[in-house]
Amino acid sequence: MKHRTISGKIRYVSMKPGREGTERGRESFIFTHHSDGSVVMSAHCEIEEPDPTVMRDLVLHVGPDRMPRNLLVHLTVGDEFLGSGWMNYDPAEGTISCESDSPALGRHSEVREAGTFDAFGTHPVVGDGFSTRMMDVSQGPHRRRLRFFLPSPDHRGATAPQISEVTMTMEYVGEEEKTVPAGTFACRHFRYVDDSEGGMGGERHPDYDMWVTADEDSILVYGSIDGYMMNRYELVELSR
Repeated sequence: MKHRTISGKIRYVSMKPGREGTERGRESFIFTHHSDGSVVMSAHCEIEEPDPTVMRDLVLHVGPDRMPRNLLVHLTVGDEFLGSGWMNYDPAEGTISCESDSPALGRHSEVREAGTFDAFGTHPVVGDGFSTRMMDVSQGPHRRRLRFFLPSPDHRGATAPQISEVTMTMEYVGEEEKTVPAGTFACRHFRYVDDSEGGMGGERHPDYDMWVTADEDSILVYGSIDGYMMNRYELVELSR
């Protein structure tokens, strides 16, 4: 086979008072790197706290030009079906389309002019780390404004799939070594900052620090969010 496969698991940990160090969810992921430069990311996510619980299954296809092609998502919230959807970017037409089905929206179809944008937002934290590939680290520490299309503006992605748009600032902080249960890794430290006028989904997302492998794979090793979330994310298994 000509492709290269990476797989792993990430543990979600709460740092809220009284729950410090308690596992609140988990994520398993697979990256398939094809010989033409395209990448397929799949992730299974389980969020147990806070209620209601969220389960997400997602597949993202990124083309050789590092632009998204399509995204599939299936959501279960509180152990009940929330919705499933497919988003597609057509570079020839310059449009993004969405087809979805959910109890809230029924059968839903929409097409939107894409304009200039950077990526599809996916909600699995491994996808957050992978998006750091858009930063030119040769410039040294700096910030860049990024425009995302995603299937939900909710901070947990727990709404029926439809086209949503958010703008976030990503900051490259520098290089640091990070030790987690999966091992010790040379990392690049990045930070997402929600400085949009209305906030992501109407509420400002707390600053989100990420340490990702300092190589072309950009695998999330550790993540930290404070504010109202008080979450940590740590890589516990990795195979490549």
